[in-house]
Amino acid sequence: MRRRHHFHIDHAGHSISVTVQTGHTSVVEVLVDGKETGHATTPADRPVTVTVDLPTDPPTQVAVHVAPGPGIPRCFFASPPEAELQVMSPRHY
Repeated sequence: MRRRHHFHIDHAGHSISVTVQTGHTSVVEVLVDGKETGHATTPADRPVTVTVDLPTDPPTQVAVHVAPGPGIPRCFFASPPEAELQVMSPRHY
């Protein structure tokens, strides 16, 4: 059974949203300011990292780390990608 989980964080004036669809294969979509900028798939509960660029001048690279399971997925944000992780807030819609 597939389920969708949503996460969000605001960073440097930009909105970063993540959708995690769980199941036999987990699908991760990253949106920056409402536009899809990155995605990844991973088998079942394996963690995955998606690196995207924020639309700044010059572009700023950030990373989203997703742990799809077991249980409820968890999502973390890092800027720059090797920085300390921040927990992304779950969104219910």
